[in-house]
Amino acid sequence: MTEIIRSLADLTGRYDAVFCDLWGCLHNGHAAFPAAVAALQGFRATGGKVVLLTNAPRPKSSVVKQLDGLSVPRDAWDIVVTSGDAAQMGMLSGAVGRRVHHIGAPKDEPFFTDFAEDLAAYAATQPPIIRVPLKEAEGIVCTGLRDDLTETPDDYRAALLLGKTLGLPMLCANPDIVVDMGDKRVYCAGALAQAYEQIGGTALYFGKPHPPIYDLARRRLAEAGVPADPQILCIGDGISTDIQGGIGEGLDTLFITGGLEAAQFGTDVESPEAARLEAWLTTRELSPTFAMGRLR
Repeated sequence: MTEIIRSLADLTGRYDAVFCDLWGCLHNGHAAFPAAVAALQGFRATGGKVVLLTNAPRPKSSVVKQLDGLSVPRDAWDIVVTSGDAAQMGMLSGAVGRRVHHIGAPKDEPFFTDFAEDLAAYAATQPPIIRVPLKEAEGIVCTGLRDDLTETPDDYRAALLLGKTLGLPMLCANPDIVVDMGDKRVYCAGALAQAYEQIGGTALYFGKPHPPIYDLARRRLAEAGVPADPQILCIGDGISTDIQGGIGEGLDTLFITGGLEAAQFGTDVESPEAARLEAWLTTRELSPTFAMGRLR
């Protein structure tokens, strides 16, 4: 049974670190959630490490800049690990070849140029990645839709069919299907990768719930001086990313019910109804360790 808790402080002393999602937990793309900020600050005040673990397809420097713009204080977190970081490593290692076709927005340009310290040295030892038209590519790098405010995966059907016909693997830099930007739900790279697989294409994933992003997060925790085999709690509102990924890694999980699935658990977003929550989780055959309405 998933235990519904009132606040992160209820778990004080039980975990050395948290892997906390961003969208839907710490902010909504337009503004930070003050209660969530305070919860993470409180966790750090007791000696815990906060790793912001996000499926954003951009390198951590871009995400840090976004967090600063949303007025998320630096004392609310210790480490940022992005799906973009993990996917960059995959791209640099040649997972989809070195001549790649990019599907994504202008805001994702740093994916090809801006590498975190622990990736930059590796990048310097590898042959260059060259972006080319689809018909000249060895693989596809998908960071998202070109305009996620107006487009849907249907707008990419022709390109995806051509990629599949050419036998091109797709590197998906963000496994999320959708996120909520304020009150608008927008598609992510995961929706294009899903559509590609549905027509017989091959997609490679590096963010949650897949292992590469967790491996990178653990390495960065170790580099920050956290002792071996820490007790980690995964926090997120994505049942098939944050929660499934944490369970797959053998870690405890905290499901934020007031995010993507807020409409499923009763009229009070802050307090999910236990019976509705258990019934919904049963249909998905997943059992988070804990749940709460919004992170606080």
